Amino acid sequence: MNITYVIGFIGAVVVMIIGMMFGGGESLLTPKQVLNFWDPASVFITIGCTVLIIVASFPPSALKDIPKHFKILMNTKGNDPLAIIDELVELAQVARKNGLLALEERGNQQEDPFFKQCIMLIVDNNDADQAREIMMNDIEQSAARHDFGAGMYEKGSSVAPAFGMVGTLVGLINMLKAMDVESGGGDLGPAMATALVTTLYGCVMAHMVFGPIAAQLRQRDEEEMLCKLIIVEGIMSIQSGVNPKALREKLLTFVAQRQRDGGGAAKKGGEAG
Repeated sequence: MNITYVIGFIGAVVVMIIGMMFGGGESLLTPKQVLNFWDPASVFITIGCTVLIIVASFPPSALKDIPKHFKILMNTKGNDPLAIIDELVELAQVARKNGLLALEERGNQQEDPFFKQCIMLIVDNNDADQAREIMMNDIEQSAARHDFGAGMYEKGSSVAPAFGMVGTLVGLINMLKAMDVESGGGDLGPAMATALVTTLYGCVMAHMVFGPIAAQLRQRDEEEMLCKLIIVEGIMSIQSGVNPKALREKLLTFVAQRQRDGGGAAKKGGEAG
């Protein structure tokens, strides 16, 4: 589970609710104050219109991927560059000892379709430039799909405050109508509440719901692209016959020094055991 997202989201909601419970200049928490921030009209305008605009802006094929996006969001496994480097070094050792054709069995065992495809490209003795072009094209297309998915939530983050302002205008118009002198005026409270609370709802949806989801998906995309670039560089080096030890040193330059030291320490500890 993505614990940082869960802690951040729940923590923000709790802090906001506690802030709502302070009211009327009192130092004590008053739970009833939270009800002041509930307004059905504001929910209807802000949340309803935001969701429907997202539906109107993206095709069904993108909308049906929303459950997959949340699965990716909550999953913290996978995309381990050090594990991929270790796998590539093992493949280099096998290729150096038995030739590139010996990698076919290892390729068929790969669960990652991209990794498997890259291995098979050199097993089939494709030209190096052609193989790299195929791999990089796959990466570019994956990045474009990921960008499209994250863009859906960025769209929500941008339109939610706008519909908060729309709700504010609706509330203000109703309030001004209620101030008609000839009709004797009216209760301005509900109209004013709608005018103010819709702005709150729009900001909450933008910065507490859609914004973090888009940021998390962008981060997952960066992690996946890094791992794919490592795979491409490793596979091309294996095809050119690079020494496994030199290959490890080359691929470790893709990760931060802290990760390299941590991975090296862990590996030494495992070997000592």
